[in-house]
Amino acid sequence: MLEAFKKHIEDSFSELLDSNFIIACSGGLDSTVLVELCHQANLKFSIAHCNFRLRGTASDGDEAFVRDYAKKIENEVFVTHFDTLGYVSQHKVSVQMAARELRYAWFEQLLKENLGTYLLTAHHANDNLETFIINLSRGTGIDGLTGIPAKINYVRRPLLPFTRQELEFFASEQNMKWREDASNADAKYLRNKIRLEIIPKLNELHPTFSENFKNTLDYLQQTETIASAYLSKLKEELFIDKGGRFEIEIAKLKDLRPRSTYLHGLFKEYGFKEMDNLEALLDGLSGKQLASSSHVLVKNRDVLILTSNKESKSYDLEYLITVDEVPLNLPLNLKFSVVPERYDNTDTAIFVQKNALKYPLIVRKWKTGDYFYPIGLNRKKKLSKFFKDEKIDVLSKEETWILCSEGQIIWVIGMRADHRFRVADTTQEILKIEFT
Repeated sequence: MLEAFKKHIEDSFSELLDSNFIIACSGGLDSTVLVELCHQANLKFSIAHCNFRLRGTASDGDEAFVRDYAKKIENEVFVTHFDTLGYVSQHKVSVQMAARELRYAWFEQLLKENLGTYLLTAHHANDNLETFIINLSRGTGIDGLTGIPAKINYVRRPLLPFTRQELEFFASEQNMKWREDASNADAKYLRNKIRLEIIPKLNELHPTFSENFKNTLDYLQQTETIASAYLSKLKEELFIDKGGRFEIEIAKLKDLRPRSTYLHGLFKEYGFKEMDNLEALLDGLSGKQLASSSHVLVKNRDVLILTSNKESKSYDLEYLITVDEVPLNLPLNLKFSVVPERYDNTDTAIFVQKNALKYPLIVRKWKTGDYFYPIGLNRKKKLSKFFKDEKIDVLSKEETWILCSEGQIIWVIGMRADHRFRVADTTQEILKIEFT
């Protein structure tokens, strides 16, 4: 197995040959074999062990085993302890989810401290099969049936081609020791039930089931690769970049068949999973929105607008500008300067009467009911009507800031100045306000 592992590293994980990495090691068979294989392959790595304090003295025994093993092979080991049950209580998640969130947050911290470039985990072929069956039982598309990714972000999983039986045989050959977690024999956990009850039955049905499954997984991955390449090309054609957001023609989406399958492929990476809601958006009223955890889709007439869902919205914030300075914490860049003469206003610069401004000025988002006197019109107009006439889409409206003096709008920033603050021929001091 060692020679097969070394060849697999050379062929598929060459980045591990010349870099330091970290191996997540619980002390169990899988991760201990991964450590031993990397050690015998003369790779450069450290070991990371998490003590979740869930099994009393057994957890402490796992930690002692990993420390001793690291000392034996003369490798650096990092160990941390977690109050896992406290995290469960605070965040209202399962023990399994708590352990996952805690350990990966710690792994990322180690990598950020330049203690390694990659994190190796000991997922193997049997884990792939268990994940396949779990996803199949819950209902999934092809992306849920292609197995655990061998590489994703900083994580590397070099044992995926090898079965647990191969790991056990290698450990036996090397007279290795490891720690057994008693909970792995408890069939009340879904993954354990699949491992202990379902997979043995499948092997009984067909003696070469495990090898057949590996082949099937390869075929599915190849099919998924082709489908992903086609979807990427299609996305380049449909998703038109408009400076940080995308516009997608609804008519072109409606022409796709099967529509729900295409929509899933095109929008899943943005967190949209309910295809019924997405299809309904295509026929919804202009302005209707659909939000995921990371993005927002808005229907604007005959297009969908896709933009990131900002973590913090500043719609209710107001920023004061005193007569002496423009604050550094403004959400946009404004520059004020006295100039000897005026020029025509543009989207990025306006000229106003300096003595007509009453400080402090306020920069804020527009609100329903706001109105101003658009320059050149010299009559009152609600901002909502102005946006409609100018065909400003919903997301652009939400991002619009206004500059005010004593409640009166001076400038719909980046769009139109107010007639009341225009520069008259008799004006002595002209103030130029620029938006960059």
